[in-house]
Amino acid sequence: MAKKSDVEKLLDKHDNLTHSEEMTVVSHVQRKDDDWFLNTLLVEGTDVPFKFRRRKVYKNLTGARVNLTYYPITEEIAGMDFEAMKVVRIKVS
Repeated sequence: MAKKSDVEKLLDKHDNLTHSEEMTVVSHVQRKDDDWFLNTLLVEGTDVPFKFRRRKVYKNLTGARVNLTYYPITEEIAGMDFEAMKVVRIKVS
């Protein structure tokens, strides 16, 4: 039996998690949020932002192909609900 990868283990453990490979980043924005940097990606073929936080500035991913593991979230901004994707794992492919 083949050994499971980290991604496969995550997907087995969490039902609502999705993994996508070779996604092209159209836009990447980073902004400071207290001690963290909030990163927002727009991916080709989707209209929902992908968000993740890091302690340090992350390299610019615009134009890069990435593998993402994520789940859907809903954020309330100014009394309105917006759909977004919370990134659990990101890797440049």
